[in-house]
Order: sequence, then C-alpha cells, then structure tokens
Amino acid sequence: MDAELFLGLSAHAWITAVTVFSIFFVMARTRIPAEVAFLGALTILLVTGVVTEEEGMAGFGSEPVVVHAAFFVIIAGLMQSGVLYWLTKHVLGDPKNYHRAIIKLMVPISILGALLNSVNVVALFIDAVKIWSRKLNISPSKLLLPLSYAATLGGMCTLLGNSSNLIIAGLYMHQSGQPINLFEPLLPGLVLTIVGVLLVILFQRFIPSRESAEQSFETTSDYTVELLVPTDNPAVGETIEEAGLMQVKGGSLVEIVRFDKEIIMPVKKDEWILGGDRLIYAGQINEILELKRTHGLAAADHHVWSINDIDSKRKMRTAYVSFGSELIGTSMTECDFEQKNDVALVAVARQGKRIKGQPREIRLQAGDTLLLECPPKDDEKLEQANRRSLTFFDSHFVPQLGKRTIFSAIILLLMFLLSTIHALPLMAITMMAAGAMLATKCCRMDRVTKYIEWELLLILGTTVVFSVAITKTGIADVIAHGVLDICGSNPYVVMVVMCLLASLVSEFVSDVGSAAVFFPIMYQQAVLMGCNPMPFVMSLMLSVTISFASPIGSSTHMLIYGPGSFHFTDFARLGVVMHMVLLTVMLVIINLIYPLYL
Repeated sequence: MDAELFLGLSAHAWITAVTVFSIFFVMARTRIPAEVAFLGALTILLVTGVVTEEEGMAGFGSEPVVVHAAFFVIIAGLMQSGVLYWLTKHVLGDPKNYHRAIIKLMVPISILGALLNSVNVVALFIDAVKIWSRKLNISPSKLLLPLSYAATLGGMCTLLGNSSNLIIAGLYMHQSGQPINLFEPLLPGLVLTIVGVLLVILFQRFIPSRESAEQSFETTSDYTVELLVPTDNPAVGETIEEAGLMQVKGGSLVEIVRFDKEIIMPVKKDEWILGGDRLIYAGQINEILELKRTHGLAAADHHVWSINDIDSKRKMRTAYVSFGSELIGTSMTECDFEQKNDVALVAVARQGKRIKGQPREIRLQAGDTLLLECPPKDDEKLEQANRRSLTFFDSHFVPQLGKRTIFSAIILLLMFLLSTIHALPLMAITMMAAGAMLATKCCRMDRVTKYIEWELLLILGTTVVFSVAITKTGIADVIAHGVLDICGSNPYVVMVVMCLLASLVSEFVSDVGSAAVFFPIMYQQAVLMGCNPMPFVMSLMLSVTISFASPIGSSTHMLIYGPGSFHFTDFARLGVVMHMVLLTVMLVIINLIYPLYL
C-alpha cells in the first residue's frame, strides 16, 4: 500500500490529500459543524495509519491549543472582574459625526484586537457600536463593518490576535525548533493596520447602509399573536364574519392554521371556524388579547407578545442565526427548539426587514434576526445551550468593579511584559496568567467553562495533526517541487503565488485550516530554495488573515453578519479593495523586514 501509485504520491499521501480537501468542501458546501468535520478527518487519518496515536494526540497538547485554552481563562477573568466592561464604557468616547466615529472606533479596537483576540473584541463591542449608531442616526452596518475590519487588522499584530497566528507559530517551532516571539508580527501588522484604517476612511462610501433588524422590531406594532379556538367554543360551526373574528379591535385576522396544519391565507369572511383552529392576528397585541375574554378564545401553546413585553414574567431577547446553525432551513413548527428552551418566537427579520406572516412557519436562514420571548432568568443557560445555533448580543450583565478589576488588569499587563522580554515560553506565561486569574478569584471556577470554546480547541488540535500528515506523507515536498517547476526558483514569485492562493482559500474556509495546509508547503519551498524560512512563514501568517471580501472568511465577519443585516455581497464592495491592497503592501513590507537569505 505504501508503494508509489500516482504522481509520485503513496497511498497514505492520497488519503491525506483527499481527506484535507474534503474538509474544505464540507466547510464550504454543507452545514456540518467544523469541529465534527475536523474530528471525522482525524479519525480517518488514524484508522488508515497515516498518523500514529502519539502523533494524533500530540496536536491537542501543542502550544497553540494550550495557549488558547489558557487565554480563554484569562478572558473569563477580564470579563467577570469588569476590565472589559470598563474598556467598553470608556474606550470609545462620544463622537460627533460618522467620519470621526470611524477613527475613534477603529484605532482603539485594532489595539484591543491585538491584545485580546479579534473575535472576543468584536463580540464585546457589538452592542456598544449599535448604541453609537443610534446616537449618530446611522445604520449599525456603517459601524459594524469597520469594527470587524479593525479587530481583524489589529489581530495581525500579535500571536494572540488570531488563532491562525498561533497555529503557524506552533508549526514553525515544531519544524525549526525556534519559537516565534509574541510580538514578532507587530511591525508588518502595524503597517497593514494603518493602511487598512486609511482604506476604510477613504472608501467609507462603499460601506453599505442596511436597516437594522432591531429597528424593524422597534418601529412596528404589527406583531402576530396566536389564539386557539376551544372545541366547545360557541363560534365553532360559524363563519369568521358571523363570529365577529375577522376585523377586531386593534388588528385583523391574517391566517388560520387548522389542526391538521392546513394554512388558510388570506382568510375569507365566509371561512368556517373549527375546533382546534389557531387564529393568527396582527396588530396591537394588548387589544387583540381581549378576544380571550370577549370571545372565549385561549392562548395557543406558542403565543407571542409585543416588544414591550406585556407579560412581566417574561422578557424579550434578540438572537441571530449563526452560520452552520442547525436551525437553518427549518421552521419552529418543524423542531422542538421552543419547547426545549421555554421560549417563543415573536418575529423574524431578514436583512433589516421584518418578515410578515406567521413567524413559526418561516424557514430560517443564516443571519436572520429572531425576537424571542424568554424566561426572566437563566440567560447564561439559554446562551450556552444554543451557542452553536444562535448568537445573543443583548446580555445586560454588569460586573462589579473593585480590587479584582485591578488584579486582572495587572495580570494581563504582566503577561505581555514577560512575553516581551522572553522571560519564559509563551505557553508557560499564559498558563501562569490563567492560574493567577483563578487564584485571585478574578474568575469563578464554575463559570470558566462558559468562556472556553471547546470546538475551536478541537479544530486547533486536529489542524496541527493535518500539518504533520502533509509533511510526513511527502505531500508538502511534492507540491513544493511542483510549484517551483511552474514558477521557477525565484523566491519572490513563489511567495507571491502561495500567498495569493492562501488568502483566496481563506476567504471561503477557515483561516486556521488554510494555515495548517499551506504552512508545510511554504516551509518546504523555502528549504528547497535555500532561503530564510521566516519571510515565508510571516507572509503566510498575514495572508490567511487578509480575508475581507466574504462574511465566511473571518469569524469576526460572521459575528456582525446578523446584527448588521448584511447581504452576502456587502463585504466584497470594500473587501476586494482591502484584500488586494493589503496583500500587496504585506508582500513588500515582509521582504523589507526579513532577508530572503541568511
């Protein structure tokens, strides 16, 4: 089986190649969760003997995984102690116009993106940015896109800023035995951040203005309410008009759902009423609900309320359907989401406009905004149970500021100081910082798991194994030779071609996956040409992060997709310009900083 079969590749090499490219296909074309796809691919490599058990498990104990796990604990400490709340409250300020708002937003966000990981920063500031947009009387999309771009740009400046940076740093240490400093990407990343911010300012007219889904909810009184006709109701057997249930005070009947799920819409005046019918009304909810008293109707199992929450025992929350969510393509009538979570779907907005009709019959899409009637407590439980399907951004948790706020801030500063002076390896420093957060009770042990993204840790561990398999089976060597045969032995041409490919792939699949696949190839090319690997490694690190032209090219873009009511193509309007210019600037600055030959 290990004999060369085709194009100089062994059976194990072909298994690895097909498995890795299948991952990209699954992530781009299906709704299978990324971590499930990665774990399945790892299983194939283990079962077929491509990697040993030791190699398979080694990835989960590698530096990128351990550093990320420790950093999640550090973020938990910063959140629970109030440091991030303080930053949210004081960093942005109060801009007077849109032009100043972009500057006052992007500069501090890019700094925080470098220090706290870009995804965490975007998730933290989404609500603050939406409040800003209301004050400036502009669409949230006009500020949410610069928010995502700024965090991504800032994330290029340190190894902690983006997950792909840590992956490449870990793989480089595995190959060369030399660690990459936490602030190694700072200079090229800083140049790209400055250029990126200037591009957003210069081409701000390309940022789309989309109506906010929340504004759609807030400005309309046309919500629907479902009322059930009991089987012993006197109206059974009468027409809608005879029973006085067509045009009622505060609204009108828009739909009837029969007990056998037959939907009657529009409703005619001579439509008969049957026991078990669900009558769907639209209008002023508090007035329509009077029908329960005046006409003997009952609240349906999944009644809905207005945004003013007329039932004091419940509250309204906004959530966005995540990419890859199991709710995509389904309606609430086809799943047990409401029953399982004790919530009711009130309304659905898509691309800033509320969808008319019965909300529970609407087939959901990625980015849809859901207005949910929820229990008054257990916010964290609701968010944790549905973190794969929905993203909530209306949490009102306000931490208590005090001595632990100071402790956690000092721990964070010491972590960066020790990393800067190379006192200890990055893994040891982040683990010490995480331990200090727990020891000083800046974060509670029972709440740390809320902040740990187990799916990401699984993906990071498996991508390290993929990179090992690509190197071990000779794929990296074959592809490296093939590219050199096509492009020649000019290192500049090779670097340009590989960075362009890596950045394009990253627009449609995970930047972490792209980093793991392209790293062994580029590293091998540098070795074959007798070049210094560092410029190739750093150019790849930045290339896979230059993903501005599609919402699935970056985790930060996916976070703002729903809140901004974006269209899929909105990112390309400015993103294509950002991609081309930043890629060009990056290639120039990398070759100015790092010599190709030692």
